[in-house]
Amino acid sequence: MTDMSKVTIHMVSSLDFFIAKKDGSVSWLQSSDSYEKGATYEDAQEFVKRIDCFVMGSRTYEHALTLGWPYGDVPTIVLSHRALRADRESVEFYSGDLHKFVNDRLKPNYKNIWVVGGAMLAREFIRLRLADDIVISIMPIILGDGIRFVDEIEREQDLHLKDVTAYKDGMVELSYEIRKTG
Repeated sequence: MTDMSKVTIHMVSSLDFFIAKKDGSVSWLQSSDSYEKGATYEDAQEFVKRIDCFVMGSRTYEHALTLGWPYGDVPTIVLSHRALRADRESVEFYSGDLHKFVNDRLKPNYKNIWVVGGAMLAREFIRLRLADDIVISIMPIILGDGIRFVDEIEREQDLHLKDVTAYKDGMVELSYEIRKTG
């Protein structure tokens, strides 16, 4: 295991904790709000450069290809039971046991691992206690319905607030450590 390997779930949601509309669209992710005291994204972009590996579900992968691939050449592993085509050299696919995947494949090879979507994948990482942190970026919008960030995890999970950042576009980012209790 890489010293201090960490699995972080990162999601962007509406204030009512939807990560997409019912049809899967995410056009609402761009905010026209303004918050004078907010931070700029320059610091966040520097942080993203320190991510060693991205993990995502197949629908998030297909959506990212459609919207314009934001992950650069960082190794990306797509979890799917479907046969998909890799459109980038940095993309691999995995289907199988998540404990084995995290402990035998991810942690020995990567230090800063980010799970970036979707909802079912985030739920399983939390439910199986495979994630160390959750970073949720809340956009200044209420969608009313759609695909929830987390639903039916089947257990209570204590969190520890590590950081809060408000951005100039009105987005607020909450960073939590998942407490490993019980």
